[in-house]
Order: sequence, then C-alpha cells, then structure tokens
Amino acid sequence: MNESELVLALQKGDAKAQRILYDRYAGPMMGVCVRYLKNEMDAEEVLINGFMKVYQHVNKFEQKGSFEGWMRRIMVNEALQHLRKQEPLHLAIEKEHNYLASEDASADSDMSAGEMMELLLELPAGYRAVFNLYAIEGYSHKEIADMLQITEGTSKSQLSKARAMLQRLLARQGVLIAL
Repeated sequence: MNESELVLALQKGDAKAQRILYDRYAGPMMGVCVRYLKNEMDAEEVLINGFMKVYQHVNKFEQKGSFEGWMRRIMVNEALQHLRKQEPLHLAIEKEHNYLASEDASADSDMSAGEMMELLLELPAGYRAVFNLYAIEGYSHKEIADMLQITEGTSKSQLSKARAMLQRLLARQGVLIAL
C-alpha cells in the first residue's frame, strides 16, 4: 500500500490501515520522541498520543508535502507539549565559560549515534529542544520561537549555548568537533 492509498484508507477510518501506519512509522517516530525526552517511557507515551492525534486528524492532511513529515511535526509538537509539563524549557542558563573546540579539530569517527544521543540527553530541556528543532528537524528560529513561545533571540541563544555545552561534553570524552 503506497502513501496515498494509506492516507485515503486512514481517512475512511480503516483499522487495518492504522495498523500498517503504526508498523511502518513507529520506529522512526519513536526516534523523534526519544531525541526530545530523556525517559523512554515518556517517549513511548508521547508516541502513542502522537499516533492517536494522527488518526483523529488525518482528514486535516492536505496532501501538501509528505505524510511522514506531517506526522513528524505532530510527534515533535506532542514531545514539546510533554516537555512543557515536565521540565522548564527556558530556565537552562549555562553559567560556565563556553569552551569552543578549535575549528581545525576533526571528529572522532568512533563515536556512535547512540553515544551522541546520550550526550544530547545530558542537555537541559530548553537547550535540547532548540538544538533538535534547529539542527535536526530544520526549523527556523522564527518557527522555533512560535512553537516554544519564546523570542527568536532566546532561540538563537539557547542554540548557541547547546552547541557550546555539547562541545564541552565531547571535549571531556576526548572528541573535538565544531558544531
């Protein structure tokens, strides 16, 4: 079943299509949720809530862009909503001196995606949210500001501080890379 057929079946309330959608996209969407939330159980809760919203609002999908991208945005919004309830997003101000890796330093190719994910989870919630939205999801600072109800300047500041903190964390592990 291709994406268009799947969307049409979902819009008709087809339970089999809902199962196919979940089986096809649960893994990638769980990856999105885990990037924002430290706790895997919270990520699973957000994933389930996100899929429920997809099922409930599939009629609002206007065939503009990919369906997967539309779902990803729902998952990101669910994760951010969960974060707002659990952790303060804007109070993460790093007071330490920002260590910046030298520009000629090269990345350690032995670092796995899992190890990088662990470092991301060490970031305070606000830093992590802005870093994910900007560097991974590709949102602009204006879009991030609207989503998080902060100013563009705060978004830029949080991104800068997230990068600096990630560089410090990487440096402690002997990995120097420019973010």
